[in-house]
Amino acid sequence: MYAGVAFPEWHHLRIKLDYSLYRGSNQGDPQNAFFIMSGGQYGGTFHRERFYVEALAGEGAVNGTWFSTANAGYKNGNTGTIASFAEFVGGGIDTPIGSHTAFRVEGGMQHSNFDALTPISEHALPYHPAGLPDYFGRVSAGLVWTPRLGSEVVAASQASPRRPVESEIDFESLNSVGHIHLFSDEWFSYLNAAAIEYDRHSWGRVIGADVDYSGEVLPVIILREPSVTDVYGDRLAPGRQTVYGIGILPIGARLMWFSHGHVKPFYGIKAGMTGYTKKVFSKYASYQDFALDQSVGVQFRLNDRIGLRTAFGFLHQSNGFVVPSNPGLDEMNWSAGLSFQLGGLHSVQ
Repeated sequence: MYAGVAFPEWHHLRIKLDYSLYRGSNQGDPQNAFFIMSGGQYGGTFHRERFYVEALAGEGAVNGTWFSTANAGYKNGNTGTIASFAEFVGGGIDTPIGSHTAFRVEGGMQHSNFDALTPISEHALPYHPAGLPDYFGRVSAGLVWTPRLGSEVVAASQASPRRPVESEIDFESLNSVGHIHLFSDEWFSYLNAAAIEYDRHSWGRVIGADVDYSGEVLPVIILREPSVTDVYGDRLAPGRQTVYGIGILPIGARLMWFSHGHVKPFYGIKAGMTGYTKKVFSKYASYQDFALDQSVGVQFRLNDRIGLRTAFGFLHQSNGFVVPSNPGLDEMNWSAGLSFQLGGLHSVQ
């Protein structure tokens, strides 16, 4: 079961409150979990439909007996955590069916970390029952009511043509140049990544700079880390292993100065999640991490549509102690790539 409330949008952004409920049983144990999360939703209308993406975070809770008998081979009375941090990243589409109602289809990926409290041997059977996964897809469909839907659809369909909003998409390569100890302990890992960034002028000007919405996808992350580490991420052997991952950072902003000129300095900050095929930074840590990407750079205008972009940045990753081991990684990096204007061409000044 799922329910949500979103506040009126401001520059295509909404604050959303989200409640979802999971009910089931596994090997005789009832597993009734619920999640309360909040976050941001960014969307826009195309023809009659409204599309949106969202990132939410909050808390989950489950009944204290969810792990009493779920693992064969263990005595009754095993205990498990009854609370966990939870995150959700996804999106959806609303199709109007009335003046104040729409049919909604929504989906995404949710993560939580309900764990066993009873110590279990490393050689025992896996202790996470299949009925209460860490990662699971969430798909829902239903009706949405809004007091403004009718007027929004009419305005979008009847509005006269207007100048396209200034927006662009950037394709970059991101590469490690060193480490700092700011929010993390890990010191021995290096990464390379491909990045696709979308920027859209959304919030006017601040301190002389255009303020843009900024979101980023890292479709490929190549992490080279020590093959043997302790709980703090310290290297215990000279060998290295390569781990592949992806990243989605949908919440961000960019400040760009002299955006109508040939040389355009900028500062950007984006937040989201990264995920890997193995636990990273320590074998006791997690598959997923919260990510914060900051960069300072310059974009050079090559012609009306294309720009050259280069920057120096700082990428932080850590799991927020959703598990006891959280070495994290603070990686300094350089990036370079091409920027393509999508709409609202600048006039050069």
